[in-house]
Amino acid sequence: MERYKCEPSTIEFDPMCDKENPQRISFEDVSAAAFRIQSEIIKTPCVKSHMSSIFGMDIYLKNDFLQHTGSFKERGARNALILLPEEAKTRGVISASLGNHSQALSYHAHKLNIPTTVVMPNVAPIMKIQKCQSYGANVIVHGHDMKEAKYHAMSLAKEKNLTYINGYDHPHIMAGQGTVGLEILEQVPDVDAVLVPVGGGGLLAGVATAIKHLKSRVLIYGVETEKCPSMKEAMSHEEPVSVDIKSTLADGLAVPTVGYNAFRTIKSIVDKMITVNEDWLARAILRLVEQEKYVVEGGGAVGVAAIIAGLVPELCGKKVVCILSGGNIDTTILGRCLERGLAAEKRLVKFKVTVSDRPGGIAELCKLISSIGVSIKDIMQERAWVQGDIFSVRVKVVCETRGPEHMDELRNKISNSYREWDFAGEFVGRRGSVDSLLDDISH
Repeated sequence: MERYKCEPSTIEFDPMCDKENPQRISFEDVSAAAFRIQSEIIKTPCVKSHMSSIFGMDIYLKNDFLQHTGSFKERGARNALILLPEEAKTRGVISASLGNHSQALSYHAHKLNIPTTVVMPNVAPIMKIQKCQSYGANVIVHGHDMKEAKYHAMSLAKEKNLTYINGYDHPHIMAGQGTVGLEILEQVPDVDAVLVPVGGGGLLAGVATAIKHLKSRVLIYGVETEKCPSMKEAMSHEEPVSVDIKSTLADGLAVPTVGYNAFRTIKSIVDKMITVNEDWLARAILRLVEQEKYVVEGGGAVGVAAIIAGLVPELCGKKVVCILSGGNIDTTILGRCLERGLAAEKRLVKFKVTVSDRPGGIAELCKLISSIGVSIKDIMQERAWVQGDIFSVRVKVVCETRGPEHMDELRNKISNSYREWDFAGEFVGRRGSVDSLLDDISH
């Protein structure tokens, strides 16, 4: 492994992730990991997407959410656990994670009879916390984000003489994650580009190392959420820097500072970094459910989001693999994602309109809406705060359309039939404030 010098750290020291002497993994590390973990890791399918014809490229989906614990993290976790010295296996291991690494570590440590403690921030999905407990791990929920959880885990490692395993920057973790790249080349030999989700950078480092060594012409794009663009900022500053984390659908990618080992590994071999916004991420989750019948978490859908958002036009006509890295999404969050995706695609629409409060006024509105095939999902009436005519009622309607053109037809019907309306941010009449669709739905 090649080593580079970088700035000293102010947090607890991790000998496998030394920021003063970061390690760059090699192809040999990845190929050795593939042999080491093959008996207990699923070789997940890489299938052509139904969305290929829509976006003018051959899209292949690497379904690593089909691993036993629902994410690619099992590859690195098992590799790192197998390589531990015997005395370290006896003492036990500890790590911090938003959920997927914790689950993978807990599961494979249980199979290898290694005691495990995982520290998870309080934003980690409940489902992931419960899964770790079901695998026999000691779960500690601590901190508001990954930075606080990681610091606490490393403090406990020092206090209890446990081996800390970084979920994205440990060299053995990165090597294990790189086995995804080897499988992609075997399953889609003539691939032109691979879109890789980026949180801490371990998956990107491993996949880029494997693929660039065997086929340097293949483009490697890292994709992250704009709510936590830690790798983009690292590239801009030429070193890992801390970024503020905002609430995101891609909770598994919410790592404030990318790994130093990961950054040194990918710096010269990744072709492009892309950030996607939350609306496109929601739409990607929706598309995967509707068209592929896959339930994928936000962090696993960022590659698809980049394609449907039109952020990779240079890949039109090429073979592109998107790594669907995880499927561990809370049911409640999935529902919100689908609603938000429908709203972003103009298939879930909110408008407000002032109608007559005399008998039949609201019935006429409903008849008008149904006449063009629009389905009403929710309807509310407001009388006390309506200005002007005492015999008027303001009606808020949430309805389902077939898409933008159908929504335009609905808007034209409403605007031609009523004097005051407030439709998707386009207000006509006396009232001047417009709330967002999702805020109104939540209230």
